[in-house]
Amino acid sequence: MIPRNVVLTGFMGTGKTTVGRMLAAELGYAYVDTDEVIEARFGPITEIFARGGESEFRQLERLIARELASSAMFVIATGGRMMLDPVNEAALGSTARVFCLVASAAEILRRLGEETRERPLLDVPDRLSRVEELLAEREAGYARFEQVETDGFTAEEIVADLMGRLGLEPR
Repeated sequence: MIPRNVVLTGFMGTGKTTVGRMLAAELGYAYVDTDEVIEARFGPITEIFARGGESEFRQLERLIARELASSAMFVIATGGRMMLDPVNEAALGSTARVFCLVASAAEILRRLGEETRERPLLDVPDRLSRVEELLAEREAGYARFEQVETDGFTAEEIVADLMGRLGLEPR
């Protein structure tokens, strides 16, 4: 039975956006990125952090999680820490099948390329060590969700894997 919604979570650079858009098209669902929703309604995330700090941003994530939980036929790509919040996990997990996309630190950096300069968490001299550190910090939280390995797979292969896990044949 196809779920009401599908949530893709995981660290930045694991493929949530690319795979999410393709999976939504395959399912005939709408695609939504929680960070994009927050920015469209409340302004750039950097400004939200400057204005109200991380606590304001996390409150906005909870608001969006509650709203999306009451929706149907969405593939939802979350911010990297959103589903680590038990409130968001409970809200979105109640109406969605949740998958955590995973990749190695080296693969994440390869995928992000120059984009790492635009990501405050990775604005450090040793980006590889920083990604490894953040992945270790989040490992237990991410492990609560069904893991989908993305290293060495194309987006099409990952979508086919997800469709299979959902009990559906790719078109």
